[in-house]
Amino acid sequence: MACSNYVLAFILLAICLINSAQLVSGNGDKKNNVQKACSVTRYQDLCIHSLASFSSSAKSSPSRWARAAVSVTLGEAKSVAQYLLALKKHSRINGRRSRVALSDCIECFQNAIDELHQSLGVLRSLSRTTFNTQMGDLNTWLSAALTNGDTCLDGFEGQRGRKVKLLQKKVLKATHITSNALALANKLAATGLGSLPHS
Repeated sequence: MACSNYVLAFILLAICLINSAQLVSGNGDKKNNVQKACSVTRYQDLCIHSLASFSSSAKSSPSRWARAAVSVTLGEAKSVAQYLLALKKHSRINGRRSRVALSDCIECFQNAIDELHQSLGVLRSLSRTTFNTQMGDLNTWLSAALTNGDTCLDGFEGQRGRKVKLLQKKVLKATHITSNALALANKLAATGLGSLPHS
């Protein structure tokens, strides 16, 4: 009887070890997926952090990674726009030059949000017959969104103050995430038609 108990305990231990190994392996695959996808981006740590949750669904698909990146960028842009509107509404930025820059920045981010919506629309309707045209449109929209973020930052160049510094930090993060999305879109374009499922 004691021998049987030892055998049962051994079997249970073996099952636990196998399950643990599979779990570790699965997590390793997810980590490798996002690291591989983000290897083409300029801000890799930010890319990995912002896109890690998409590892299971995107796997090694350039189109899925590009779509995930644009979705995350759109969410970030909306968050920054809300922050900017709150600053303006409560008059938390002092100085005429800063207030003008803030109004311009809000407009830039509203434009960027529109451009990111356009980008997401392209990625949601990818077609093998119009792929090259779609990639050109995608590059145009994402580049414009990135330019809008840079334009916002230009308006605050040389300005000081805690709130201005925090604003710059938030906007800079958004531009870095947009840059990463553009890099992943370019990877999709370079990968070509082979990355799309057959209709």
